[in-house]
Amino acid sequence: MNLDREAFLRDGYRIVRQVIPSDRLDATRASYEILVERQKAIWARNRKPNDPPGGVWEISAQPRLMLDTALAEEIDARTAAAIEVWLLPNAHGVSSQLLDVPDASVTQMLLMCNPVSDRGPANWHRDLHPIDTAPLQGYIEDIAENGPSYVQWNIPLYDDSVLWVVPGSHIRLNTEEENRLLLENPRRALPRSIPVELKAGDGVVYILPILHWASHYGTKMRRTIHGGFAPFSRFEKLHYVRHLSASAQAAFERWSRRNNEAQDITESILRAAIREDGRAFEAGLERLRPGLGRKGKDLRTVFLCKAAYFIFLNKHPETENVPVRIRNASRAQHPITLNWGPAFSERFTVQEAEALWERFSPLEARLQSDREHFEPGFQAEPMRHYFSRMPHEVSMEAFLSTW
Repeated sequence: MNLDREAFLRDGYRIVRQVIPSDRLDATRASYEILVERQKAIWARNRKPNDPPGGVWEISAQPRLMLDTALAEEIDARTAAAIEVWLLPNAHGVSSQLLDVPDASVTQMLLMCNPVSDRGPANWHRDLHPIDTAPLQGYIEDIAENGPSYVQWNIPLYDDSVLWVVPGSHIRLNTEEENRLLLENPRRALPRSIPVELKAGDGVVYILPILHWASHYGTKMRRTIHGGFAPFSRFEKLHYVRHLSASAQAAFERWSRRNNEAQDITESILRAAIREDGRAFEAGLERLRPGLGRKGKDLRTVFLCKAAYFIFLNKHPETENVPVRIRNASRAQHPITLNWGPAFSERFTVQEAEALWERFSPLEARLQSDREHFEPGFQAEPMRHYFSRMPHEVSMEAFLSTW
């Protein structure tokens, strides 16, 4: 399928009909429902003393199955269709086209379910956490210059109109009106927002950081596949690949190799920073994404700053006064922002981690105000980190000029 990429870049989203062909829908539903029952059993076993019998299934406003991590051991021949859906032409092929890469890699594979009781609407938000990624402006300028580096999907197995979006908001900051309304009530429709109405098997693909909203978490049956694609992902060789078709196995093998290559390049960039080798630092960024423009390099320099801090924290677990979100991020993987997780930290000695943080800590300081503040429309609490504006002095060139 060919989509109008220019319209996608302008609006920030597109509806794709029959991502899952009608003749595959029942089999896909059956595969996911097996996983739902297995996950419910796990949550019931792992419930806390004061939880209801179903644990998370009964507590959560939006129970989520994490197929690529927590539920990976439950993927077998009966449930392989839940993974195969990501290789369908209208998912994988469309994502590759919109990212302008030959072979996009799936990043996350989730399933969003309805709660057992009515929970109403969620908050409007952008999927951004400035404390452990970067200010919104950095993303906007990178998208305008280089196109998106990640596209996210919702693919419902039953008709779904929960998601709303504000078209075009992925390439601008919040308006004053939006900020005022979000501060008054973040759980109602915004001006110029629209519902994304999907039939079973359709999908919506969108560019983060678009403003979006879960308009209602009710008890109506909801089984909506959720995840995304990027030029590279975090996948290692997973045990369940053997249950997949030959073409899907080949895809996961390609993605695994690309994952390892991207980690190696990231390591080389960070080692260039330790050596204060600016030429090698910039060359490494160009290897990660050929043709990357200046704003893209600025954003990824910020990502590397966070990565250096996570490596430092993983080598110094006793460090005090670390915000919970930062501590959690240091233990996770988020390759889109060059955070490869705790295992990646083992590539560096304690002394190298300290040298890394010595290089990057002045940049981290420039990303923060001298006091806590808050802006609406983010998945965050008050903090010192700038939410929207990228400080003028934050750039790759400014960073390298300190060496």
